[in-house]
Amino acid sequence: MGILSGLSSPADLKALEVEQLEELAEEIRQLLVQKVSATGGHLGPNLGVVELTIALHQIFDSPEDPIIFDTSHQSYVHKILTGRAGKFDTLRQKGGISGYTARGESEHDWTESSHASAALSYADGLAKGLQLSGRGDNTVIAVVGDGALTGGMCWEALNNIASGQDRNVVIVVNDNGRSYSPTIGGFADNLARLRMERSYDELMEHGKKTLKAMGWVGERTFDALAAFKEGVKSQVIPTEMFPELGMKYVGPVKGHDLKSLLHALTYAKNYQGPIIVHAVTEKGHGYAPAVNDVADQMHATGVIDPLTGAALSKSQPDWTSVFTSSILSAAEERDDIVAITAAMAGPTGLSSFAEQFPERFFDVGIAEQHAVTSAAGLALAGMHPVVAIYSTFLNRAFDQLLMDVALLDLPVTFVLDRSGVTGPDGASHNGVWDMALTSIVPGIRIAAPRDGAQLRELFNEALDTTDGPTVVRYPKGALPTEHVELMRLEDGVDILHYSDADSSLLDVLLIAVGSFTDLALEAAPHLEALGLNITVVDPRWIAPVAASLIGLADDHDLVVVLEDGVIRGGVGSLIAEVLSAAEVDTPVRRLGFPSAFPMHSSRSELLAEVGLDADGVVGSVTGWLESLVEDGGEV
Repeated sequence: MGILSGLSSPADLKALEVEQLEELAEEIRQLLVQKVSATGGHLGPNLGVVELTIALHQIFDSPEDPIIFDTSHQSYVHKILTGRAGKFDTLRQKGGISGYTARGESEHDWTESSHASAALSYADGLAKGLQLSGRGDNTVIAVVGDGALTGGMCWEALNNIASGQDRNVVIVVNDNGRSYSPTIGGFADNLARLRMERSYDELMEHGKKTLKAMGWVGERTFDALAAFKEGVKSQVIPTEMFPELGMKYVGPVKGHDLKSLLHALTYAKNYQGPIIVHAVTEKGHGYAPAVNDVADQMHATGVIDPLTGAALSKSQPDWTSVFTSSILSAAEERDDIVAITAAMAGPTGLSSFAEQFPERFFDVGIAEQHAVTSAAGLALAGMHPVVAIYSTFLNRAFDQLLMDVALLDLPVTFVLDRSGVTGPDGASHNGVWDMALTSIVPGIRIAAPRDGAQLRELFNEALDTTDGPTVVRYPKGALPTEHVELMRLEDGVDILHYSDADSSLLDVLLIAVGSFTDLALEAAPHLEALGLNITVVDPRWIAPVAASLIGLADDHDLVVVLEDGVIRGGVGSLIAEVLSAAEVDTPVRRLGFPSAFPMHSSRSELLAEVGLDADGVVGSVTGWLESLVEDGGEV
C-alpha cells in the first residue's frame, strides 16, 4: 500500500518529505475506514488525528520520547505507525490488538487505561522520573482532547507540570470541539474563542511576506517585531486560559496541515520546559459519513458499510433504550426528576431527555466526581437526580458517592450502563467492579434487573426511594428474553424456577443476579438431569440482602450465587456474610469474574473462559457437591 507498506517503525518517517507524509495520511485514512468498518471501533476520533500523529512521530523519537494518549481510543494511527498496520483485521477481537494502547503490544505504548483526563498526570510523573534517572533531555508528550480537559484531574496535573520549568513536557491539545458530543463548559468556550483567532504562525508569516516585500527596511522591521514575538503574541492569542501557570503556548495550529504541525512540534521539541501546543482538528476528517454524523461524528461504530457509513447489523431493542423510555415517562409525571451525564448523553440514553426537558438536564463534561457531588446538591435542593454513567466510570467517583451522597442519606439514583463484562472494549471499559464497590456503602440499595420489564419496574422503585442512594445496573447490548416470575415473595424476591421436590435428592439454590438469570435458567435442567432439585431465584434488589433469601438458603443443601461482576467483595460475599450472621450453615459458593482485568474479546468468549456459561455452571456445581459429600459424608 504505497508509502505505508514500507514503514516498519516511526524512525522510517524521518526521511519522508512533507508531500510524502501527506500521501501517507491518505493511505492511513483509507486503511482506517476499510478495517474499522469491518470490526467496529473508534473511527471518528482516529480519522481526526491522522496528520497530528504522523507529525508527532516524525518530530519526536518514540519510545525514548514517551507519547501518551489520553483515553487512547484515538491511538489507532499510532499503532499503524509503530508496526501494527498488518494486525488491524484483529482489532478488538480475542487474541488481536486492543482498541486502546496496550503495554503488552508494543514498547511504544506506555499506558493502557481508557479513562479520560489521566494523561497529564502520567506525563508529569514520567518527566520527573526521566529527570531523576538521568534522561531529562527526553521529552514526554501528552495528547489530550478538549473534552478530557473538562476533567479536574487535568488541571491538578497542569499545576504540577508548570512548576517543573526544567522538565520537557509537551501538552498537545487535540481540539475538535467535542468529547463524545460537543464539549461542554467554560473551558470549551475559551477554546472556541481561540479557534476563531488567526493563528500566531499565520500572522507572523503574513507579516514576514508583507514586510520583506518592502526591501531592507521591511526586513529590519520584521526582525524587530520578531524580537518582541511574545508581546505580539499576547495581543493575538488570549492568555486567560492558562493564568499564572507560566507555560508557553503555541497555536492555534491547523491540525490537518502537516507543514504547520511539523513547524509547531519542532518548536515544541526544541523548547526547554513545559509547553502547550493547541491543534485544531476535525473529528472524522476526510470521511464524509463521519463528518456528517451530527450525533457524535462516528465516535464509535459497529460494523458499517465503508462507502456509506450505514450500519450493517440490524438495530435491536437494548437496555439503554428501555432506560430512556422509563426516565421520560417518569419525568412527565414528576417535575423533581433531573438527569446528569458526564459528556455522554447519547451513549447513556439521555439525549431524548435533554431535548424534552432541557432545563432539567445537566451535562457536566468528563467530570464524574463533580457530577456526583453536584447531584448531591440537587438532592439537597429537593430534586431527585438521576446520574446516568457507565459502570466503569463510577469507579473514579466512589468517594463522592460515599461521603457526599450516602453520608447525607440523599435520594440520588445512579443508573449504571455497561455493567458487568462488556467485551471488546477491553480491561478498563468492563464494569465488573460496581457491585463490589457500591455494596459496601451504608444504606445503599442496589438493583440488578434481569430484563427490560424489570428495568422499568426497578427504576421506578428507585425513584420512589427518598431516604438514601439507589443504584440500577444493567449490561451492554440487546435485551434478553423476559422471564415472568412463578412467585414473588413479600420482600420482592422472584422465584423463577423450582424442581418438583424429591426428598431423596439434594437441593441446590441458584441465586442469579441480573442478566445472569438466563444463565441460571439454562443450567437448571442440566442439573436436574443429574439428579438434583434446583431452585432459581432473582433477588432483584441485591443490597440490602432480602430476608427471604436467608430462609431459602436454610432450606437447601447448597447455595450458589451467580453474578456478572468480580467475586471478591461481590454479591456472593455479601450473601455469605448475611447467612453467617444468621447462623445459617448451608455452604455458599460463588460464580463470578475472577480477580483479574478482562481482556478484549466478545462477552460470550470472556464468560466461557472463566466458567460463566451453562457448561461451566453445571461443572462447578457438581464438583462442589462431590467435594462436600467426600469431605463430610453428606451435604
